[in-house]
Amino acid sequence: MTALKDIRVIDLSRHAPGPYCTMLLADFGADVIMIEEPSGMGRRVDEEFGVSRRSKAYNPVGRNKRSVTLNLKNEAHRDACLRLIDSADVVVEGFRPGVAKRLGVDYETVRERNPRAVYCSISGYGQEGPYRDLVGHDLNYISLGGALGLTGWPGQPPAIPVNALGDFAGGGLFGAFAVLTAIVAREHTGRGQYIDMAMSDGVTSLVNLPISDYFDTGNAPRPGEYFLNGSLPCYNVYRTADEKWLSVACMEPWFWSKLCVELGCEQFSKEQFNPEKFDEMFVFLRSAFKTKDRDTWFKELKDKEICVTPVYELDEALEDPHLRARKMVVEAEDPELGKVPQVGIAPKLSDTPGEVRTTVPRPGTHSREVFSEAGFSQEEIDSLIEGS
Repeated sequence: MTALKDIRVIDLSRHAPGPYCTMLLADFGADVIMIEEPSGMGRRVDEEFGVSRRSKAYNPVGRNKRSVTLNLKNEAHRDACLRLIDSADVVVEGFRPGVAKRLGVDYETVRERNPRAVYCSISGYGQEGPYRDLVGHDLNYISLGGALGLTGWPGQPPAIPVNALGDFAGGGLFGAFAVLTAIVAREHTGRGQYIDMAMSDGVTSLVNLPISDYFDTGNAPRPGEYFLNGSLPCYNVYRTADEKWLSVACMEPWFWSKLCVELGCEQFSKEQFNPEKFDEMFVFLRSAFKTKDRDTWFKELKDKEICVTPVYELDEALEDPHLRARKMVVEAEDPELGKVPQVGIAPKLSDTPGEVRTTVPRPGTHSREVFSEAGFSQEEIDSLIEGS
């Protein structure tokens, strides 16, 4: 049994946040039907950016889903989409505000036909507010949301992270959480509801701790000057003899004391949070960690109740034995490419675990199957497929 086996999702989204949201649902058994644009329309993501079939198969956001091709600007195709939505539990869209309404697949239209549907709109800045119509990407959302201004070092440009904070966490992960929350609420109210998920809002929620500290003290945290972004010797990264990096996160005094004993600097044990000693501690620690290579330090310190880990590059992370033991690298069978590695499923449920069952299908692979299940006649199915 899968946790979401009776949940049907119509996925109208295109770029990363929406597909990631519905991937999370699909991994736990939801029947996710992607509504993709027919080939040649000039707006399909894979065609816009020249994404190959091989690249799409390795990308997890399309896995465990079915694909139907429909042109929502075509009246017959739009009506077909709405008929599919009539029996859906969830609709996810990632258009700019107002586009879903212009296409005739907005929440008001859906609610009139299917009041039990949970409708989630994922956008950069939300459906309301002065920035609702601005275009943007992850870098913009983490800038506005407050995360980017906290990264890096004083006097240097902000360090630009990969699009994990805005697209995948602020949008996709929060979106999936909101969808499931609304489904639970439906058990009590009997009706669905609308979700306005702004990625910039999600980012601001994710940086709640420095925000709360600012509200408390009136001092806005700055790059490299906050206790969690580089100001403390006990919570920092250090270059090792092999020019790699080791992360040290001995925030609790007992962990810090153990590190000081191992490094022979017990004089710093009681000075952990004394800013007058920070420069002296940094000089000592940077020199000490340069005496051995990264992996030697990790091997020597990791089992002594000292918070250290190697700073991995991505290829190293994917080969780490712990990550492999946690099944965060799995394989899926692709009909064209054979076994394809995929990132694994993070939540480990004991009774209803998630599963990677299929790679991304080619657009339209399941059109006949899905239309038939929805009660379309053979003539209607032929017309829709031939007309796409």
